[in-house]
Amino acid sequence: MSVFVDETSRVIIQGFTGQHATFHAQDAMAHGTNVVGGVTPGKGGTTHLGLPVFDSVEEAVAATGANVTGIFAPPQVAVDALLEAIEAGVEVAVIIADGVPVHDMVKTKRYLTGRSTTIIGPNSPGIITPGRCKVGIMPAHIYSPGRIGVVSRSGTLNYEAVSQMSRLGLGQSTCVGIGGDPVNGVDFRAVLEAFEEDPETDAVVMIGEIGGPQEVEAARWAAEHMTKPVVGFVAGVSAPRGRRMGHAGAVIAGDSDTAQAKLDAMEELGLLVVRNPAEIGVTVARALKRAGAL
Repeated sequence: MSVFVDETSRVIIQGFTGQHATFHAQDAMAHGTNVVGGVTPGKGGTTHLGLPVFDSVEEAVAATGANVTGIFAPPQVAVDALLEAIEAGVEVAVIIADGVPVHDMVKTKRYLTGRSTTIIGPNSPGIITPGRCKVGIMPAHIYSPGRIGVVSRSGTLNYEAVSQMSRLGLGQSTCVGIGGDPVNGVDFRAVLEAFEEDPETDAVVMIGEIGGPQEVEAARWAAEHMTKPVVGFVAGVSAPRGRRMGHAGAVIAGDSDTAQAKLDAMEELGLLVVRNPAEIGVTVARALKRAGAL
């Protein structure tokens, strides 16, 4: 098993014929992803990378049975593409774009009520189940199949954690980049819940940032419900108050938003807290040994 995507996922790419979408679709296909086609309005009926191109998501789903989409659309129209995917009944939608208007995502989450699409992003590197399915911009070659789940607001720290674990022979079940915007799709808690239910995940790495309450809320849920070890790290210990640091949601608005406050809270709730990012891999190995899974 895995969470959200696997080898049975039937993936389409929105914005399929664009430069970046083409590059990442090729990488995904080379690493086992079942890409079944794509969508570029006005180019329906043509082929690209040997796959059919459709004018709409509805047409693509009807013709291919697609249930996952990767949205490679500019931020000003990304939510329109997302709404189209939701309306077509796509199960998982991944939004890569940075700079998606926050009020657009607020409207989208309200529209999602009663519907079942899982949204990953925006401002996300995507999701990967190594060797089976990749939707997004993650460099697939650094990932290896295994039993460690990773969920991160930061793409770069996701890659760093994976690199450290791979050097120790620890592969990943699924890695999810939830995105760094203040309003996003799945949050830390939703992904932790999925990992807790996944029999092929033995431990989870949760990588947070300054800003917002997500990390502590997820840690509180994990303390009450998780049977698997959770290793936690929060970036931004030296971030100045009131200044946005990279991601739109990475800003300290109050004392509880600081990295130090989040790390302290996570530690009090029983997570294995890492305070130096260079020690994520060895901490995961230690957690597995303590749990008898290594």
